[in-house]
Amino acid sequence: MSLLVIAIAMLCLCAAAGPSEAAPKTLYTFDLCYTHKLDRSKPDECRRIWDDTHFVTSLQGIVNRKSARLYVYLVGGETGSIDKYWLSRMREPSEWLEKTAIKSIPDLDALVAQFKGDINGLVVYDERVAATSNVASTIAAVENLACVRYDPSEGSLYHHLTDDLKLPVKVRLLNEDGSSMFTGKGTIPGSKTPSTGSAKCDAYIWAKEKYLDTGKCNPVKMGNYMDAYWIAHPGGYVPNHTLSNQDYFIAQGGFFFDLCPWDDETPVDDPNQPMGADVRTMQAIMRSAWVQVDGKKMIHVGGFTPWDKKYTDHAGAGGHHGGVPTEWRYAEVITCFNGFMDADALGLSAMANASVFMHYPLKKKYPQKLPTVADLKAKSLITADGKVAPKSYVTIYVGDYDSAAWLYQRIPDLWDDPVRGQIPLGWAFNPNLADRFPVGMAYTRKTATPNDSFVAGDSGAGYINPGHLTEPRQFSGLPSGVKTWEEHCKKYYDQWDLSITGFVIDGYAPETTDEVKDAYTVFSKNGIVAQKIERWGIYKDMPYIRMSWDLVSTPEKEAQTVLSRTSDDRPEFFVFRNILWSPTNQKKLFEAIKADPKGKDVEIVDPYTLMLLIKENGENRK
Repeated sequence: MSLLVIAIAMLCLCAAAGPSEAAPKTLYTFDLCYTHKLDRSKPDECRRIWDDTHFVTSLQGIVNRKSARLYVYLVGGETGSIDKYWLSRMREPSEWLEKTAIKSIPDLDALVAQFKGDINGLVVYDERVAATSNVASTIAAVENLACVRYDPSEGSLYHHLTDDLKLPVKVRLLNEDGSSMFTGKGTIPGSKTPSTGSAKCDAYIWAKEKYLDTGKCNPVKMGNYMDAYWIAHPGGYVPNHTLSNQDYFIAQGGFFFDLCPWDDETPVDDPNQPMGADVRTMQAIMRSAWVQVDGKKMIHVGGFTPWDKKYTDHAGAGGHHGGVPTEWRYAEVITCFNGFMDADALGLSAMANASVFMHYPLKKKYPQKLPTVADLKAKSLITADGKVAPKSYVTIYVGDYDSAAWLYQRIPDLWDDPVRGQIPLGWAFNPNLADRFPVGMAYTRKTATPNDSFVAGDSGAGYINPGHLTEPRQFSGLPSGVKTWEEHCKKYYDQWDLSITGFVIDGYAPETTDEVKDAYTVFSKNGIVAQKIERWGIYKDMPYIRMSWDLVSTPEKEAQTVLSRTSDDRPEFFVFRNILWSPTNQKKLFEAIKADPKGKDVEIVDPYTLMLLIKENGENRK
């Protein structure tokens, strides 16, 4: 790797937007909620949803790059209730935007008039090669060009922006005569690189060579979001097109893609491509990003496989692999290049305004009060002679929060449940979510009760498969990424005072090696919960336990699941996982356990207490 490329990459990282201490004097708002009401069965209205949202999101990412200036309403139904909830939180007394003036912008023309000076013009893309919509987003991130789909017909957004508002077209991702620039034949345009045999993949390779290989993009910020294929397949909740999620990655100068992780099938959106072209393109993109930072930084990849429309065996998605196997294969591929997921998965995939939130000022430290051995003795969980009391100890892993979008949408109802605080819960918020959603992370710490404790969620500061950090790395052949992961996690764990990793996801990856466990002892010293590990024990002073079971039914039924796994061989320890359960339902689960005669010796504890008990039990046995 040349010193020049390293230097360019470092400049990109330094230039990427960071937190802004000062609140803006004025924050403009724009309402995209009208897109919920447009009729997607009508092609013109469906395209208006896509065109308006993509244009506004790209504009938002550009104008918010250095400070918070534009906020949109979209997520939370036809009123944008989720977006409004978080704006109101930031305007509370002593909060960041308390004194900021809020001014609404009435329509698209007024929006362009307000921010015309912040953009250099337009990048125009080709709906027939749907991937060019993501390429356009990459160009917006680098060249400050707002995105618009090519459509010269009367009434189209393209026609209005170019003919009526006179915005100049600076980059065309199609030929001047309107024909497709990417054909999947010959060589990639403007390059000597042979075509991949796929117009879709050629578009991404073109973008990689022009923006990623040259260091023009921020190599550690990527968005895996659905391309313009949505226009022909617009079913479901409107904001789940995930266009509004792109603002952060545009503001950060990132790179966008939408590719299938499987090498044994062709994707439904490009069925005639050579087998495996998509995943080879994904690997090429990830390798280029790894090279830009010489493997010394983890790569933040927002988004998720669009499993309801592509790449899986879901009805109409055209694949023959299930949704979870596809998730796990995708995790395998990106982990092998030091990539981690910020997993905006259906059905909570939509988020907006992260380019505003990224400027929210955070404290250097958010401390937690952790239990001590003396505390456990006071509760009679450890006896006078230092032994762990003979009970069945149960902790609930409160998941899954490995996505800023999930946290964004569900905090308003789950965290604000009035029952929260009545029972001990270990909230598994991945600390890397503070990059896109520091507002929510800070809010939960500010309003936590003594019964609310926090652990890292899926695998740590980002969803990875740790078994693919060590050599040989199946999908990349690259050197070990363990040290890079350790340093990455330590920064986040220190700020958020985390020392337990609530669920190390192994998926299809190899078992976690001692090299990986050694890294976890550095930043997760109070314990890990994993899949491919012994039932419980201690590794170099770090407690560990295997994840016991997922609780997916009603609280009453799952109380029996918990009880069925307890035995008379006590003390024993369990971690059960549930997903998006409210504190109300968590309390019902606890009450159902305690109401059963078998539950008299079941003790519900927070994760830090559980791990300390495992450690004390192991030390006592020694």
